[in-house]
Amino acid sequence: MCGIVGIVSNKSVSSSIVNALKKLEYRGYDSAGISTLNNGHIDEKKCSGRVENLEKMLFENPSIGDLGIGHVRWATHGVPSQINAHPHSTEKVSVVHNGIIENSDKLKKEYEKKGYKFKSQTDTEVITIILTDYLKSENLIDSICKTLNKLIGSFALGVIFKDFNNIVVGARRGSPLAVGYGHNENFIGSDSYALKSMTNKISYLDDGDFCFLYKEKVEFYNKEKKKLIKKFMSFQMKKILQIKVIIKILCPRRLMSKVLQQGNV
Repeated sequence: MCGIVGIVSNKSVSSSIVNALKKLEYRGYDSAGISTLNNGHIDEKKCSGRVENLEKMLFENPSIGDLGIGHVRWATHGVPSQINAHPHSTEKVSVVHNGIIENSDKLKKEYEKKGYKFKSQTDTEVITIILTDYLKSENLIDSICKTLNKLIGSFALGVIFKDFNNIVVGARRGSPLAVGYGHNENFIGSDSYALKSMTNKISYLDDGDFCFLYKEKVEFYNKEKKKLIKKFMSFQMKKILQIKVIIKILCPRRLMSKVLQQGNV
């Protein structure tokens, strides 16, 4: 199982991304990576092995930038290696992905005929290539929607773009993706636990939704490109809701009512 993180902020994000990735280590993984946007260029760094290896790489050659994405990978397509590690980037787009793209082989052949060359053995790289291709002729929202419509399978995505230097895009189908809210910074994560040290306010993308993270706000859209309004909750409220669900499952209705009244839940 993989883990993804994305942050847009008013300060450098690489250390926060690495710290969030460490919280996702429990999922198991064989490689790690990060992309930031620095002076109009995508700066991708990745390695096989532990997050500590990525930290050493960043210590020797820091990634600068106030927005970025990160990933810990458990290999499904392609062997564990630096080249198969996420993110997967072109000059224009960088993508991290949790999930499986079931029609990746077919899509790869389609875009190889268009002249695109693939560097990795992963299913994820096709997402990067498709987005790059659509951006040649489409606006950002249409490029995202048309790309997602071509994908068969499950995904939680984090994406940054060379030509859109103030946003991180998140999208989901099948795989969960949480959104965190901060002061002049916002976050996405495949697990809300990865965001807990940075924010106490979260919401979740519904299946098929995508979002734009800006420093000051988050915009949500459904697959029909309709803008959505999402409410956030605190981690405390999330815990209360989880307790209610557990009680509802385990307790008869009368007993549940008494428990809720006595515990003021």
